[in-house]
Amino acid sequence: MEKYWNIFISSFADYGGYLWREILNPSWGNYFYWLIGLSLFFWLLEVILPWRQNQAKIRQDFWLDGFYMFFNFFLFSLVGFNAISNIGVEAFNDFLGLFGIKNLVAFEVQSWPVWAQLLTLFVVRDFIQWNVHRLLHRSEFLWRFHKVHHSVRQMGFAAHLRFHWGETIVYRTLEYIPLAMIGFGIQDFFLVHIFATAIGHFNHSNFHVPLGPFRYIFNNPQMHIWHHAKHMPRRYGANYGISLSLWDYLFGTDYMPEDGRDIELGFDEVEKYPKSFMEQQLYPFKERQVKEADNTPVEDPQKLESA
Repeated sequence: MEKYWNIFISSFADYGGYLWREILNPSWGNYFYWLIGLSLFFWLLEVILPWRQNQAKIRQDFWLDGFYMFFNFFLFSLVGFNAISNIGVEAFNDFLGLFGIKNLVAFEVQSWPVWAQLLTLFVVRDFIQWNVHRLLHRSEFLWRFHKVHHSVRQMGFAAHLRFHWGETIVYRTLEYIPLAMIGFGIQDFFLVHIFATAIGHFNHSNFHVPLGPFRYIFNNPQMHIWHHAKHMPRRYGANYGISLSLWDYLFGTDYMPEDGRDIELGFDEVEKYPKSFMEQQLYPFKERQVKEADNTPVEDPQKLESA
């Protein structure tokens, strides 16, 4: 237990030191400033070339989503996620060690060209995330956490960053084993994560960029807006692609019946959903009790029109 306690304590200091160095030392390899730069870039595009021209430049909940950006990408790790993740990885490796397994690598990619490694990581990771995203819509329990993201009622780049920390735990847990099996370490994630973040900003942005045939490969605002539609005819929704729309077209979960520029966003009774950051963090844990107290039917994701 002492080993795990030492990991727990050192993780706070290590991540705190990392974040402090990120803030004080702008550089091309600095994710903190990459995130700020990408956000300013996409916000500027929204200001200059808005798709929904009647939408305010500082849209509804803009500042709330801005806080989500710093919380989900930095503060959440600082307040404990990094420490718990490090303990989880160490405990999992110790468990494997009981069976004489030193690592999970099923095949080695480190000998491949760098571009092939990064492309493989990007595609495999995105496919895993596409499946996790579908799970968030199909599970009544997980949907309560994912609703935080779908509580956005005016779309803009920062909506990409509004999600409950519970989603981070689900994504990272389900990503860990398959990515570890093909030999990827944390150092491989920087470029892929920057690229995926840029596409995520793009998907949620308030501007229109025709992609031509590339729309069948990369996600885009005109496709993703339908994922956030308040009323959908499909049981679990559609357009689950994170970076790639390819998976939706391959597996028949795509849905773009018409131009969705002005469709209503959210879910049934979204107007009653908590508005503040702290209330949104707590609500998934008490939503069932609140609805039972109000005699409101608890949502079954199989019957949701909005997903």
